[in-house]
Amino acid sequence: MADVRRALREWATEQNLPPGQLVLVALSGGGDSTAAAWASALELPKLSLRVGAIIVDHQLQKDSSDVARRTSQQATDLGLSPVLIKQVEVGVDGGPEDAARTARYRAFAEVAKETGAAAILLAHTQDDQAETVLLGLARGSGPGSLKGMAQQDGLLHRPLLTLPRQSLRQALEDAGVEWWEDPHNEDDRFSRVRTRKSILPLMESTIGPGVATALARTAELFREDSSALDEIAGQLMAEHVTWGGKHHATIPVEFLARQPAAIRSRILRIVALRVGGIAPNYAQMQQISALITQWRGQAAVALSGASVVREDGLLHIRHTPLGDSEG
Repeated sequence: MADVRRALREWATEQNLPPGQLVLVALSGGGDSTAAAWASALELPKLSLRVGAIIVDHQLQKDSSDVARRTSQQATDLGLSPVLIKQVEVGVDGGPEDAARTARYRAFAEVAKETGAAAILLAHTQDDQAETVLLGLARGSGPGSLKGMAQQDGLLHRPLLTLPRQSLRQALEDAGVEWWEDPHNEDDRFSRVRTRKSILPLMESTIGPGVATALARTAELFREDSSALDEIAGQLMAEHVTWGGKHHATIPVEFLARQPAAIRSRILRIVALRVGGIAPNYAQMQQISALITQWRGQAAVALSGASVVREDGLLHIRHTPLGDSEG
């Protein structure tokens, strides 16, 4: 119990938010977010902060609106105010898990703007971090998977990221606070559920205890290295990337060819995003690298929302409307 409350208290102290600022807890009614709401309600007002909740109704289950109302009432009973329910439409891009996450985070951004909230607290735990790293490794996601989730990403904060999930559940049990179990958390159709229920327990039983902790520590260490490389890439971009408006950038091929692959790929990924495209996947990055180091007059490399072509010693990265990228 003490660990969860201490984590919230330490987070708030580090943030040093002005008195009266509003902090919203992203509350699903599940054990993790309920623990975050409970601890926030107890600790943050002591530091003169207001604590509310944002409940996102994904409308993916028949009784989702009832769950949202019950969760709202529990938040009110805990002393949170305001308590907001946001209904969202979940798309299909990226699969059900990614689509739901996209809709949820969009709702967070909207509510933060509407309320002027200084922070939105997400109840991700050390176990969630380990699952994220494992899933990313299995998908070959590269650096993005190894560094896992950040403790802070803009207005989004994860103050419980170093605590195991069991600590949160135990705190609720000790305090006599009930929570709702999302049936999706037991649905083996979802890769994260399979990782949580089968893969991590198998690793713990065969390799030994502490696998989740080790994976989370790996993410933290890699994030430090990745941040340093990102900073170097940013400095080089400022010197060597020329912008022809918002949606067109040129980079000297000779400069890119001199860079280590880790720096070159970061520059290309960042520029592709800034012109309005999607970050290149592994296969696309290999094609772009071939334009630089194995030039044989290749055609443009088509990305989602952008194209990359070599002309007169320059790499041109241009925005293209989705569906119209050059081949």
